[in-house]
Amino acid sequence: MAEILVIDDSPTELYQLTGLLKKHGYTVLTANNGADGIALCRTEKPSAVIMDVVMPGVNGFQATRQLSRDPLTRHIPVIIVTTKDQDTDITWGIRQGAKEYLTKPVNEKALIKTLSSLLETDLVE
Repeated sequence: MAEILVIDDSPTELYQLTGLLKKHGYTVLTANNGADGIALCRTEKPSAVIMDVVMPGVNGFQATRQLSRDPLTRHIPVIIVTTKDQDTDITWGIRQGAKEYLTKPVNEKALIKTLSSLLETDLVE
């Protein structure tokens, strides 16, 4: 099954997302900040990234932009999962390279459906 990298500074969110993804058969890697997440993504090449936005240091928008522009990682879909739910936040997240933007608390079915759709699309490309 696919390996998913979850980047979030909240231990509670990391725990919940890890449990949810493992329940659906995914292997999970975690990072608790944007800089570590970028480094881990470059070395491990996960199938997809779930990215929080509000984090110290490199925030999720900055990390998404770096991953989507890096030749080593630009093929890896990033799904932003955050509490920032304004239209401008969503637009900005997509402009940074995110393939999808979901808000917290994340709906389990929506997240799994989004992941499945993105991973199937990547297999075809």
